[in-house]
Amino acid sequence: MNPEQLLSTHHARMACVYIRQSSLQQVLHHRESQRRQRALEERAVQLGWKPERVQVLDEDLGRSGARTQRRSGFERLLSTVALGEVGLILSRELSRLVRTDRDFCQLVELC
Repeated sequence: MNPEQLLSTHHARMACVYIRQSSLQQVLHHRESQRRQRALEERAVQLGWKPERVQVLDEDLGRSGARTQRRSGFERLLSTVALGEVGLILSRELSRLVRTDRDFCQLVELC
């Protein structure tokens, strides 16, 4: 990411950090992954967001991205983006954020 591309209009909105691990076993035994994902909160601050304007969406920890299971954090992210309240989305890996082409296209369209 090129910080010079960030405008005041981006900083006027929230930065959202999306955190997910697919299973409870990963949440319990792969703590480094979660630590690296949570570090994105500090990255948002480094990019100019005030800490109180950084929202961490971690309610999908331990939830598979499979279609049969709802991901309330991802749904909340989509809603917040649709309302025009998000200036930055941070996620460690795209596959953690979007699990299907449909999810990806929906998020990009809303952005």
